[in-house]
Amino acid sequence: MAFLDKHKVIETHATLLLILSFLVVTIGGLVQIVPLFYLENTIEEVEGVRPYTPLELAGRNIYIREGCYVCHSQMIRPMRDEVERYGHYSLAAESMYDHPFQWGSKRTGPDLARVGERYSDDWHVDHLTDPQSVVPESVMPKYGFLLDREIDGRRIGDEMQVHRMLGTPYTDDMLQNAVADFRAQADPDADYDGMVERYKTAMLPTDPERQSDRDPLIAVRNFDGQPQLTEMDALIAYLQVLGTMVDFSTFQPDPNR
Repeated sequence: MAFLDKHKVIETHATLLLILSFLVVTIGGLVQIVPLFYLENTIEEVEGVRPYTPLELAGRNIYIREGCYVCHSQMIRPMRDEVERYGHYSLAAESMYDHPFQWGSKRTGPDLARVGERYSDDWHVDHLTDPQSVVPESVMPKYGFLLDREIDGRRIGDEMQVHRMLGTPYTDDMLQNAVADFRAQADPDADYDGMVERYKTAMLPTDPERQSDRDPLIAVRNFDGQPQLTEMDALIAYLQVLGTMVDFSTFQPDPNR
C-alpha cells in the first residue's frame, strides 16, 4: 500500500509525471543510441551486395513513380510463416544502396524482396500488362503502357551522381559509361563485358582479401521482347535483381553483430 500511495503522488501531479517520463525516455534513448557511436558500421557487409546497374536503377525509379511500394513490401521479417512463404529474412545490407529504402508498410500484394528470377520475363510482361490474366483475384492495375514508353538513359548518369553523393559507391568509370551500360544490359548482342566487370568489382566485401570469385547476378537480355528499349525493360530488370545478390545457401550471419 505504501508503494501505491507514493505512485499516486506521481499520477496526480502532471508536472512531476512529465519530468519523470522525460527522464525515462532520455535514459532509454541514450542506452540505444550511445553504443552506435562506437561502431564503425551499423550494417554488416554481406558478400554479393552491389550498387544497381543503370538500367536497374531506372527500373527502380519507375517502380517508385508508379507507386508499387504502396501495395508491395520488400521486407521479410524473421518469422516462420514469412520465411517459409517468401524466403530468407531480409538483411540490412540488401537495402544499403536504396535511397529511400522500399520496405513498405502494407501488403495488398505479396512481398517482393525475393521475387528476382522466380518468374520469367514473359510472365512479368503478362502480369504487368494484365495482372488478372495470371492472377485472377489480383486488384493490381494494368501497366501495359510501359511497353510503349521508350527510354534512352540520357540522364541516368546524373541520377547515379546523386546516389554517389548519398553514399552509393559508383565510380568515375561507372558514371562515364552510364549510358552505354544502360543500353548494353538490355541488348545481349552488345559489348556488355565491361559493364559486368565494373559491377562485379563493386560487390561487397570491399576488402580484396575477402572478395570471392562469385559472379554478380547481372541479367543481360531483352527483357520485354521488343526491339526498342522501354520502361518495361527497366522495370523488369529491377524486379529480376531483387533478392538475387546474396547467396543464402552459404550466408552465415556475423556472430559479433
